[in-house]
This record gives sequence, structure tokens and C-alpha cells, in this order.
Amino acid sequence: MPTRDTPYGAFNFLVEFNDGTSATSALGGFSDVTGLGTEITLMEYRQGNDRENRVRKVPGLHKAADVTFKRGIMGTTNFWTWVSETRTSPNTQRNIEITLNDEQGNPVLRWKLLNARPMKWTGPNLAGKGGSEVAMEELVVSAEGFEFGEV
Repeated sequence: MPTRDTPYGAFNFLVEFNDGTSATSALGGFSDVTGLGTEITLMEYRQGNDRENRVRKVPGLHKAADVTFKRGIMGTTNFWTWVSETRTSPNTQRNIEITLNDEQGNPVLRWKLLNARPMKWTGPNLAGKGGSEVAMEELVVSAEGFEFGEV
């Protein structure tokens, strides 16, 4: 990846749910992907023969943060289908890839959520006023693993 003087824009990204659909054949544009991250738990340990009375910090378990996907509703029910499958079958995990693109549309960075499952689906807020708001749905997923790196 070439060195840049300016950061990448946060608006140019693709999401692939590895559900048989291609990232290039969009089933609705995502307005937000939030919560990408990982956390490492540190364990405190002290050897009995340490001369100094202090603890050592040793890396322990690591976990992926819960990630939220928001998009406008476009007549597809693939989020809800996945939620329904998860309610009845234990083997519904998927790998999800979020790819950040540069200004020319070339992939530069990728986040991977490994063995992700839906944990919360929220439908749109419907109101009879105005008419300028988009009906949005939200899916929160929990993953067993997290990877990040250059494409």
C-alpha cells in the first residue's frame, strides 16, 4: 500500500456477508458500519520470587467487538432470513468482510469478522409525517474472531 498524505474517506466501502451474494451486486447501500474493533484481556500475574512487589500483565483472551450494520430497506429480507435461521439452527455463522476503497475504487484495507452471527435486528421507525426520511434497518452481529489488514 502506498504512503499517503491524506486519510481515506470513510464513505467508500463494500460489505460482503458471504451468503452467496457478491459484494458488487449490492442489496442496498450501507449508510453505517460501526463498532469495528477487538479487545485483549490482560491477566495479572506475580511470580513468588519476584523481588519487586508488583504484578506482570500477561495477554489473555481476545474478543471481537459487536458490529452494527445500517442500511435503507430495499425490498430484500436477507438480514431477517439470517436472523430466522439463527433462531432455529446453531450453524448459521458467516464470515463478513468490510473493504475500504480509495478514491478510484481500489481496495486498500479490509476488516474480517469470523464466524459472525446476528444478535439483534431492528426494523425501521415508521411515521406518517414529512416523507423525506428513509426506512432503515439495523443488524448487530457478534463474531468469534477479528482480522484487519491491507488488501
